[in-house]
Amino acid sequence: MRTAPPDADLLAVARGDAPADLVFRGGRVVNVFSGGIEQVDIAVRGDRIAGLGAGYEGAEIRELDGAFVLPGFIDAHVHIESSLVTPREFARAVVPRGTTTAVTDPHEIANVHGLEGVRYMLDDSEALPLTVFVMASSCVPATHMSTSGASLGRSDLEALARHPRVVGLAEVMNFPGVIAGAEDVLGKIEAFAGRPIDGHAPGVVGMGLNAYVAGGPQSDHECTTVDEACEKLRRGLFILIREATNARNLDALLPMLEGSALWRVALCTDDRTPPDLLDEGGIDAMVRRIIAAGVDPVDAVRLATLNAAEFFGLDDRGAIAPGRRADMIVVDDLESLTIRDVWCGGEQVVSGGRTLEWASGDSPAPPAPAMQVELHKSAFRIPAREGDIRVIEAVPDQIVTGSVTESPSVSDGEVMADPERDLLKIAAVERHRGSGRVGLGMVRGIGLRRGALAGTVAHDHHNVLVVGADDVSMRTAVEAVARAGGGLAVTLGGDVLALLELPVGGLMSRSPIAEVRRDYDSVVAAAQGLGSTLHDPFMALSFLGLEVIPALKITDMGLVDVDAFRIVDLWV
Repeated sequence: MRTAPPDADLLAVARGDAPADLVFRGGRVVNVFSGGIEQVDIAVRGDRIAGLGAGYEGAEIRELDGAFVLPGFIDAHVHIESSLVTPREFARAVVPRGTTTAVTDPHEIANVHGLEGVRYMLDDSEALPLTVFVMASSCVPATHMSTSGASLGRSDLEALARHPRVVGLAEVMNFPGVIAGAEDVLGKIEAFAGRPIDGHAPGVVGMGLNAYVAGGPQSDHECTTVDEACEKLRRGLFILIREATNARNLDALLPMLEGSALWRVALCTDDRTPPDLLDEGGIDAMVRRIIAAGVDPVDAVRLATLNAAEFFGLDDRGAIAPGRRADMIVVDDLESLTIRDVWCGGEQVVSGGRTLEWASGDSPAPPAPAMQVELHKSAFRIPAREGDIRVIEAVPDQIVTGSVTESPSVSDGEVMADPERDLLKIAAVERHRGSGRVGLGMVRGIGLRRGALAGTVAHDHHNVLVVGADDVSMRTAVEAVARAGGGLAVTLGGDVLALLELPVGGLMSRSPIAEVRRDYDSVVAAAQGLGSTLHDPFMALSFLGLEVIPALKITDMGLVDVDAFRIVDLWV
């Protein structure tokens, strides 16, 4: 889909009959079509590339002195909400690192505010250097085993599909529904026939995979092993390699990057928090690591550009070529990939590594806060029974969890947290409808020795998730984020040690990303001060409620055995 048709002025520049607005001379173009490096001038007219070759004249000439010119990077699957800032601030984090296009699934805010939330994300991402394309959220709610703030049916998705920046159907997470042929799930897929349809099938192989692919999804970003990725590739799925804050899959999948597979793989960040975006980067960091692993630099760049453009039908970008959008990155070498200049639609937004100011208009007003927490005085009490209990086992740097059984620690007829054994209480508190419903469980792997953590970022239902070593700290944490209209809190007894307020849907702040990063560092440091050894305990916590990722998760309705796809009792 081209965002605008070619015009006579563009063609006049391409023919050499009229001067370009801008000509880059003396650069080396990374040609993702041919797989080579081409020493050639680039003529730009308006927001597009008019032509490549010698002899072009322009109103402005830029001498590149042998620097390399790359197409702007494309993040093939990202939830902007996980950056904890709105699209405008997200752009300020990723554009200086060369990402000029993001394909986002706004199902986080959709689970809180429905269509209103999706439209807010579309409105807030207008007129940015970063082009934000939206995939219509297919699973709101994710399943019937949690309470979300809204639901999107087929008619809602069809309404979204008419927006010019909605390009397809977002990750179809209800893989059991696809495999079983559930009518409502297949109806949503049918509504987007002929458009890109993202998949989400963690661990699905064999006949189940056959059924999933036959049902219509076309990609997958949940692969954690080369065997899984290659089987999905053989069955026709396009593979999106993910390197998120808490789902780091790049290193494990590097061995698949050879041969014909290089044309059926793209890169995505999925969920990255402000510290990782600002310190490590995003797609740029992935490209550097792929090159360092021995993949040809041009192939590595193609994974981050043309491949994603072709999968999503974005044939106006993804390459340095006539008629394509003038989204370009200038670097001095292809090893360090230190980004010197960035151009978005023919406008320079980064110069010499320094971000230039850009006009982005007025930010729209966000939806009204969504926070209805009813907390009974005994909300976290677990009466003791005979036998063992099921325990969620958090896995570092992954969003999958284990499921183990343990004998509980009991005092005065109640199950207690036992930090000495790394057994903490976990609860999901419903916050959308004021039902007072609380799902209770136990978790290992967060590592708190005392106190509690709570957050309204809880994929994908975004109720309040709280984990703690004692009930008082847990209550204090839930009450703190509720008063803030959403956010992340660290507490000890009745004291709030650190708080990050996220008033936009309980997911995002409208503050500058540098400020949000500062406050995020504070809550992470406070959590680590209470004993957690995780790189990012809040991102780990947020995925303990995602009931479409194996093996054991928690929602306001209770513990979910994802493999069996049903609610199970805490007691075995």
